[in-house]
Amino acid sequence: MTGNFKECLDLVLKSEGGFVDGTKIGDPGGMTNLGVTKRVWEEYTGHEADEKTMRGLTPEKVAPLYEQRYWRPTYCEVLPRGLDLLVFSMGINAGTGRSVKLLQQSIGCLPDGVIGPRTMELIKQSNIADLIGKFSEARRNYYKSLKTFSIFGKGWLNRVDHEEAQALQMLKMDK
Repeated sequence: MTGNFKECLDLVLKSEGGFVDGTKIGDPGGMTNLGVTKRVWEEYTGHEADEKTMRGLTPEKVAPLYEQRYWRPTYCEVLPRGLDLLVFSMGINAGTGRSVKLLQQSIGCLPDGVIGPRTMELIKQSNIADLIGKFSEARRNYYKSLKTFSIFGKGWLNRVDHEEAQALQMLKMDK
């Protein structure tokens, strides 16, 4: 595991929650446990998953998936503590490319979805607490733009608020 992955994963899993059959509540993700949809788990493992399998997911089982599919593609191992949590969580919830682009927009960088030298330089020049706030606001605006906001918006915004507070707390602990 790289960087702050374990701590961020533990916090994200609290946001994601346990087993839910989203098909019963209109969630396009369908059957989900610990934030992992049935489709994603099947792609990752290479075989079909039934309800028993999905209910049996544990943090230890899903950790490698989260690191491979979300942590590394969002470059979190090189991001400042606190910001890594937010970019990771957004990558899980809305796609890794979208998360990186929102981060780049938050620092005034061309949003190409790749954290290269220019993006890193702008991050290093940023006040990280302010950047956490800007990125969190970009997340809120993204969620508000979705057609399913009326159904899931309150939960999404609560997640952003909660994770923003956690990210700022993580940042304070580093000082």
